[in-house]
Amino acid sequence: MKITKELRALSPKEIDEKLGEFKKELLKLNAQVAGGAVASNPGQIKKTKKNIARILTLLKEKEAQKN
Repeated sequence: MKITKELRALSPKEIDEKLGEFKKELLKLNAQVAGGAVASNPGQIKKTKKNIARILTLLKEKEAQKN
């Protein structure tokens, strides 16, 4: 996947920043849903969750390679 290749090229600090960005985005989307607002793109929540999981998996892989 394109996003996975992009993430693998980033430094650990940049990966952590991306993780924070995705978590903030997910929080914002969940607040919109909880507030009763209609999401502009309903599939965005699912995509954001998957991106967070990709980043966490990538961090675990890099940690395992160090050990």
